[in-house]
Amino acid sequence: MRRIRTGLLTLGAALTTALPLALTAPATALDRASNTGPSPVAVEEQRLALEAPREILRRSGFGDVGPEFTRGLAATRSYGAAKRYVARAGQELWERAVDRVQGRGPAGGTLSRDDDRPLYWARLEMTRALREWQPSFGLSDARRAALSGALERASRGEDSIGLPAGRRVTRVVVTGFDPFQLDADPRRSNPSGAAALALDGTTVRTASGKRVRIETAVFPVRWSDFAAGTVEHTLLPHFRPGPHQADLFTTISQGRPGRFDVERTNGAWRGGYPDNARESRTETVPVPRGVPTVRPQPQWTGTTLPYAALAGSATGPYPVHDNTEVTEIPAGGSEPVKRPDGPTPGSTARAGGGGDYLSNEIAYRATLLRDAVDPSLSGGHLHTPVLEFGPGNTDPATGEVTDPDFVRNRVAIVGQVRELVRKAVSCRLSVGGCMMGK
Repeated sequence: MRRIRTGLLTLGAALTTALPLALTAPATALDRASNTGPSPVAVEEQRLALEAPREILRRSGFGDVGPEFTRGLAATRSYGAAKRYVARAGQELWERAVDRVQGRGPAGGTLSRDDDRPLYWARLEMTRALREWQPSFGLSDARRAALSGALERASRGEDSIGLPAGRRVTRVVVTGFDPFQLDADPRRSNPSGAAALALDGTTVRTASGKRVRIETAVFPVRWSDFAAGTVEHTLLPHFRPGPHQADLFTTISQGRPGRFDVERTNGAWRGGYPDNARESRTETVPVPRGVPTVRPQPQWTGTTLPYAALAGSATGPYPVHDNTEVTEIPAGGSEPVKRPDGPTPGSTARAGGGGDYLSNEIAYRATLLRDAVDPSLSGGHLHTPVLEFGPGNTDPATGEVTDPDFVRNRVAIVGQVRELVRKAVSCRLSVGGCMMGK
């Protein structure tokens, strides 16, 4: 996500495949306290007390976001004024994070500019301030929830995807994710979110000189938000046919160590691994009401990205794999079976190529929406390599929040994401070549 927009205000991993990295941290008083929070977001806010988030905010220059937002809220005198302020402040946080990553303005601290974590932790400071705010005019739970939703959408770029019209530009939507598994290591970054910040609003050119505009958003690692339809409501306006329709999309998350994967097949199953709010869901992926969908709900959806061409391309230092493996319950069976070459007819999904966590789910939701709205739209899911700290900095109890290997690897992953998007667009625009199976 590289931007050509300007800020509106001046408000002062792996989402893994089948099995996410284990949560190894023991239960603590923080864990127990967070389980009594009034909302999933409040659980995430509890981690702000840890030293790593505080250091990330200080060293990025984003330590002022929470206090300034608190003062701005206190200055509002009506719900209408609060609504306008919250939406503007949320968008300003998104713009500020994008500008920092893309090199506009001062870095504001000693953390490298490519870092996605300041956006995540600053947003939580804002959501906590909003949750604790007691305005003089009174605020119902429903209105507070509406303000919280507006803040989430604006600060994630969900409301500001603006694809240009015209035949001379190819329109692309890319999505990433928040950091996650923060109980095990609160220092974690997510290269998919870093890629979203790096690409938002940018224009790249294919090898043939075609202009490509990229717009992005970053999604939460929370089952409840997905069930409520945050993915569908964000993507639907850009999937529908019209002058601003996307030509290609890719959802992105963090996956396996040392490799990219183009996920061939997505499954309609939630495997129950805890999210950032420590909530679990084990069920068929619920489709929200009020959005176009396919009936009956399919067990499987597939990519329409040029998977073979991407897997065979030299786009950066990491190998790119065409991943066809799934886990299914075969028709007439009762036990899950791994299939290296995709699902068999009539089977029930238990894991897509991207597993059974939220990375698989965003891929399933986006491609299901595509199939309901415009099956010709090119899109699917890309897993990045796991972003790891350098040797000697792997223990969160004693390690630093960053190191040269950590930064170098994140920069390399983001750069290869950009090249893979460029390659996918080139394939889409080519005549007679770069077909999915070639």
